[in-house]
Amino acid sequence: MTSDPWQDASSYDRFMGRWSRTLARKLVEWLEVRPSASWLEIGCGTGSLTSAICELASPKSVLACDVTPDYVDYCREHLHDPALTVRRVAAGQIPKTEGGFSVVVSSLVLNFLPDPVQALVQMRDATSPEGCVAAAVWDYAEGMEFLRLFWDAAAGLDPSASKLHEGHRFPICRPDALRRAFEAAGLPSPRVDSITIATDFESFDDFWAPFIDGPGPAPAYVAGLSDPARRRLTERLREVLGPGTPIHLGARAWVAKGLRGSA
Repeated sequence: MTSDPWQDASSYDRFMGRWSRTLARKLVEWLEVRPSASWLEIGCGTGSLTSAICELASPKSVLACDVTPDYVDYCREHLHDPALTVRRVAAGQIPKTEGGFSVVVSSLVLNFLPDPVQALVQMRDATSPEGCVAAAVWDYAEGMEFLRLFWDAAAGLDPSASKLHEGHRFPICRPDALRRAFEAAGLPSPRVDSITIATDFESFDDFWAPFIDGPGPAPAYVAGLSDPARRRLTERLREVLGPGTPIHLGARAWVAKGLRGSA
């Protein structure tokens, strides 16, 4: 993975997990995978997609893996399903099984990997001949509104913040780029679609608090600010969001799936 700080499972769950869970349920429904399939999940994090698969997909088996020990421990502690196994893996390693998995899926991880196309190649190679590879990424450039508003405000006060904006850093988080990555990995004619969820905040404090102690690029940027700079950013965001509560924003993800057998 990249050097972005994603180590604290509980902090991640407060910052992004509540939205990842909503997206995960919609992703599982969109995939329309038959019951009794074998699933491999790459980068399970705090288990948002893992739990959705177990609850909604009637799987035969689910192997969820991650490179971060804290996330693996978190999933083992919080998720209990007879079909589920949670495993820690080394970076760049993807488990395989005889005959391949019915579905190999990654949610909100692909853009953080050093080589997304190579990761998709490994996912394809772990899939059964008639299986599918799937991935979801947030639309950081436009559709992930609360992060886009954050970085727009930060860059307006500090031009150097622009280079940290996920919308600039992760070109794969666009539909055409995601499609090209699947095709380059030997998954021709992938289906690419969007899923949009609501991200509602009870108050400005509910919006702002995860930026103070959460993981990832945005909270890391806030942690590096001086107290005066942090106050300026806070006030700028208050101005942008306005005085009304609750705060209603949206989050769009791009989703893709390709069949190994179509290669």
